[in-house]
Amino acid sequence: MAINDKWGKVYEELGAKPVINATGSVTLLGGSTPVKEVREAMELADSSYVLLAELEQYAGDRISELLSVPAAYITSGAGSALTLASAAFMTGDSDENIEKLPDTEGMPNEILIQKRQRYWYDRCMEFSGARLVEVGNENNTSVVDFEKMISEKTAAIHVPVYEQKPTDENVLSLETIIDLAKKHNIPISVDSAGQIYPLENLGKYVRMGADFQCVAAKYMGAPHSTGFALGTKEIISRIAKNSFVGYETNRIRGIGRPHKIDRQEIVGVVTAVERWMTLNHEDRLANFEYMTNNIIKDIDKKNGIITQKIDNVIGHQPFGLYIDIDENVSNINPQILVEKLKQSSPSIWTRIEEGDSKICIMVFGLELGQEKIVSQAINEIMKENLR
Repeated sequence: MAINDKWGKVYEELGAKPVINATGSVTLLGGSTPVKEVREAMELADSSYVLLAELEQYAGDRISELLSVPAAYITSGAGSALTLASAAFMTGDSDENIEKLPDTEGMPNEILIQKRQRYWYDRCMEFSGARLVEVGNENNTSVVDFEKMISEKTAAIHVPVYEQKPTDENVLSLETIIDLAKKHNIPISVDSAGQIYPLENLGKYVRMGADFQCVAAKYMGAPHSTGFALGTKEIISRIAKNSFVGYETNRIRGIGRPHKIDRQEIVGVVTAVERWMTLNHEDRLANFEYMTNNIIKDIDKKNGIITQKIDNVIGHQPFGLYIDIDENVSNINPQILVEKLKQSSPSIWTRIEEGDSKICIMVFGLELGQEKIVSQAINEIMKENLR
């Protein structure tokens, strides 16, 4: 695939550098590209105005119907859903409490999370004024550890899920957490932002007994800045009250005003979910595997590259590959290759995941044919740096 004359020009005219995204669906590079059906629906939505509170209600009803959960609410990303949900857990239905945030005095304001499950995006739950309280230690967590921490200050228990990763036997399972929470009448929050395939994962955790789960709609072909909350009618109603709709429609001065989403995006999310639930996923996965296999096949192994296919279809980023370098053959290491790919023309972005030493190339953000540009650039760099 040759880069056409218009590729990236709109960015270059502003002084920014366009890049080929071999990293995946990451906010750093713009997240995602809305699919054709979503772009068309958003353009149609642009032709008239609508009461956003009403649109949010009907859009949520449609998504909850599609995913077989009690209720849904479209948000400005999965991170926004986490912030609004933590607010909902603390404020209940009290307008007074909503207007006090992020001051949480007099409210249950602690969200319990297992220490081994702390992660980069749990910070989103603190933006509302909630406190994340670690349970257990770096080695494990027990039910007794939770029983000691639960108090009148407990607003919820939060659990991130990554079904594409190996099970951590040293943390309590979601099933155990749900049973514990129900015993103490505490809401359960689940971050399932990337759990969009298999399709049963969409709403699965709410159907298991969680009160809330979030999803990043960008992974399904919606705009990067969109997501949605799934949950009980009670929690979703409270999220709505804390949202920009509550701020403007109900005139409640809460924290949700900066979390607004436009009418085009709301329609785009509904369209993306409808498409996702009827999409031929075998073809979708086959395309990603095809690009992955092309990179592996085209890379010249004589230059010291060692490839390993990521044979995974679960979650939001299927397939891809790891790259390592035989330093007996090459003068450079994986980190240097990452930087040299960024400096190539066109610039190609990859990364080494935290705690790893190998380059991770994801094909989610590649247009068909761009995988050839990636493998060609790798071959040229490696050939120039042989020992």
